[in-house]
Order: sequence, then C-alpha cells, then structure tokens
Amino acid sequence: MSLNKKTINDIDLAGKRVLVRVDFNVPQEDGGAITDDKRITAALPTIRHLLSQNAAVILMSHLGRPKGKIDPKFTLAPIATRLGELVGKPVVLTAATPGDPLGIEEAKTKAAPGTIVLLENTRYSEAEEANSPELSSQLATLADVYVNDAFGAAHRAHASTEGVAQIVKQAGKPAVAGLLMQKEMDFLGGALDDPKRPFVAILGGAKVKDKIPVIESLLPKVDTLLVGGGMAYTFYKAAGKEIGKSLLDADSIEFCKEMLCDDKLMVPVDCVVAPDFDNDAPRTTVTVNGIPADQEGLDIGPGTIAEFSEIIKKAKTVVWNGPMGVFEMPNFAVGTRAIAEAMAQATEAGATTIVGGGDSAAAVEQMGYADRMSHISTGGGASLEFLEGKPLPGVVALDDK
Repeated sequence: MSLNKKTINDIDLAGKRVLVRVDFNVPQEDGGAITDDKRITAALPTIRHLLSQNAAVILMSHLGRPKGKIDPKFTLAPIATRLGELVGKPVVLTAATPGDPLGIEEAKTKAAPGTIVLLENTRYSEAEEANSPELSSQLATLADVYVNDAFGAAHRAHASTEGVAQIVKQAGKPAVAGLLMQKEMDFLGGALDDPKRPFVAILGGAKVKDKIPVIESLLPKVDTLLVGGGMAYTFYKAAGKEIGKSLLDADSIEFCKEMLCDDKLMVPVDCVVAPDFDNDAPRTTVTVNGIPADQEGLDIGPGTIAEFSEIIKKAKTVVWNGPMGVFEMPNFAVGTRAIAEAMAQATEAGATTIVGGGDSAAAVEQMGYADRMSHISTGGGASLEFLEGKPLPGVVALDDK
C-alpha cells in the first residue's frame, strides 16, 4: 500500500466544492450531549484550510449504528452545533428524508464558497456499508474534489470512503488525503517503514487471536516486542505455567509457544492477582510461576514495570496498542499508567511515541498523558489493521503523488 498520497496541499481548491469524509463518531450522553469532541477538533486543520481557500465544504460522517434507517437518536445535529462553535460560523445540517436519507440534494443547493454543509449520518442509508455504486455516484455529484480525512474509517470499504473516491477519480477529479489522514500516515507509516532504532512495540489487551496478525507483522521489524494485558496469560499457559482464573485464549496456545522461541518477544515477569474481577478485591503481586489456582491476573507487576520502562526509555521509536491491565479499575491501572509515563519520558528524550488508538488511547487520554506523546492515532481498528500490514481501502483509493 503506497502511503505517498496527494493531499489538500497539492491541489487547487479555490472556490471548489470539496466533499470531505470526516470521522465525527463521537461519544455522547443519552440526550445527545457530546462527552468528548476530540474527533471533531482533529478535523479542524483540514476544514480551516479549505475555508481559507474559499471552498464550499461538504462534510460527511457516520455516527453509531442506526442500521440503515433514519433514527433521530443518531442525528448529527449536536455535532453540527459543536463544529459551528469551534469554527465560528454556522454549519448547515441537511435534513434526512426517506428518499434521500443523507440530504444529498439539499447539499447541492446549500453548498456555496466559504460555507460548511454537513450531510446527515451516512449510516442512515444501508447503501453506505454495502459500498453501493448508486450511493457512491450520488455522493460524487457533490464533489469537484474528494478528501478523506477519516483515518478511523479508512479500513472500511464503504460508499463514503472507498466507493465515492473511485467514482470521483474516474471522472478525472482529485481524490486526496486531508491533513489528519496525512499525519496518521506519516507517523504510523514512518514507524513501520523507516523507524529510528531501537524500535519497541508494546501490545496489550485481552485476546491473543485479535493481535496474531500484528505480532506476525511487527516481530520481524522491531528490536523488542513487549506483551502485557490479558494476552500475557495465554503466553504463560503456553509455557506450561499455572494461570488460575486469568483470561485464556485457548485457541492461540500453539501460536504463543512458537512466538516464545523468538528472543525479541518479552512477557511480564510478575503480575498483580486478585480472587475476583473487582476494583476492591485484595491484590497480591506474584511472579509468573506463582499465580494461585483460585485467582486471576489483572495487571502487570512492579518487576515488569521496571523492566519494560527501562526498555521503553532507551527506545527511539515506540508503538503501543492495548493496555497492560484492567485500567478501567483504578487499582489495576498501575501498569498501564507506568507504561504511559515511560513513553512520555521517551518522548521528552527525543523518541517518536505512537499510541495506536482504541483502549490504549482512551487510557492515555484519561490519565492525562496525551500531550506527552508524539501521536495518538484517531483510529482503533484502522491503526490495528495498519500495524498488521493490511491495505486500508480508504487510503488505497486516494491519488498517488
């Protein structure tokens, strides 16, 4: 997959109608109030650049899972309001109708140079996830230029990410990356293709099988691969150790046995166990050989923290995907916080540190370390597939430089 894609900096945008796929799939309270607007603020550099060129900006995004039906619970109205506050100008939200659930026809009449129009939820149409040529063609009628700035949706071949880009290109018009998409490709692509060394990857989370392709892709490239989180206990089991009630991915034991033969892969030397999956359960630190049969591992231990932190602090490139323990429970967030601190110190020592979306990004944000990382990916599933070496349809479809 070529990452050398044209961006909005490479083309003339003056006065053009620019259709932009953004990722405004933000968390909300039941009443629709946005609880975290980082995905909206992440798109602002692209939106502001387009407005500075007097482009007519037409934005589109999915939100939640309305399952191909118009559902007021998933309207983008709160997002239009918040975006308007951030850019300091009104944002026109199109109305969803049964025959035109995204409001494409309305957008044609409302889009004018220097204005922002936001289409209703792309998933109000079942044709979106089906990557329907008909919906892709309808969207393409809005575009003199197509821009994909939604890295978080780039691993999906949907009408608004891949289908419309192909049709726009067939019409001889540009399909290019936005500034956020370019940033994601620069950081993640740079880490994988030309990392400064030592290059360290940290993988956590629950199931080994979810990370098998990532492990297989990263092991040949890294100098050290640190494994923590719930995954670690399947590696212990593969080494013949007692894991008690800890998380086990039985289908991956043979894979773990093979991986343990690679001296680049390191598993925790100790862990924090408890009799119950409960923040207030009594905690005990044990070595990997001392997990009681009636307890479960919920965090990495102090010996592992010291060992992993030392490796991370000496690294020049670090990629992290997946927490080290049950960070949602404060008493079992110690390991995840310590890894975030070690990465922050590595950043300050000149390393490139990348947090690959999902739970690890949520943990870093929650713990207040976000500003001390080089880059936090906006795409959980997309960053994982990128680390696996899979082509991302929404990136592949864009024009090469």
